[in-house]
Amino acid sequence: MNIAYVRVSTVEQNEARQLEGLKKYNIDKWFTEKISGKDTNRPELRNLLGFVREGDTVYVHDFSRLARSTKDLLDIVDQLNQKNVHLVSNKENLDTSTPTGKLMLTMIAAINEFERTNLLERQREGIAEAKKRGVYKGRKEIRISDLKWDEMFQKYMRREINKKEFAKLLHISRPTLDKLLRERAG
Repeated sequence: MNIAYVRVSTVEQNEARQLEGLKKYNIDKWFTEKISGKDTNRPELRNLLGFVREGDTVYVHDFSRLARSTKDLLDIVDQLNQKNVHLVSNKENLDTSTPTGKLMLTMIAAINEFERTNLLERQREGIAEAKKRGVYKGRKEIRISDLKWDEMFQKYMRREINKKEFAKLLHISRPTLDKLLRERAG
């Protein structure tokens, strides 16, 4: 069976380019999600790993869609190998069923992780430099009127809404809501 895994990091991103690039493989089953690849705890990735059977081939647009770290990528490939499932990357033009493909996969994963680490380091250095010059002030403070907060908080305490709904009504993320709840409690 030909199986595709498609991932973009955010809801705002579009997976059309990946879908189009994988159509040529006559995909029988698609696993698609909009979630960060920072770790392997992703619902559709878990579903894919549970679904695949011996002889299947998993297609991805590129290895960075599957994992961000070399360790995670190699762990996923190992899980697939244990089930005798092949992995094919469209962009890197690699097939893990061949010895050369396995070697190249390890090298590409290491290079991808190196590039990501360097990008994050440059970002941190840039922010530190901007802070020194007084240019970078950090994220703007989130302002929620006390009236709106109190109203939503009461609904939350009466269990009329859950945390997800609470955050949505205030137009903030769940982690931001958790931070605000800690600040107001303490």
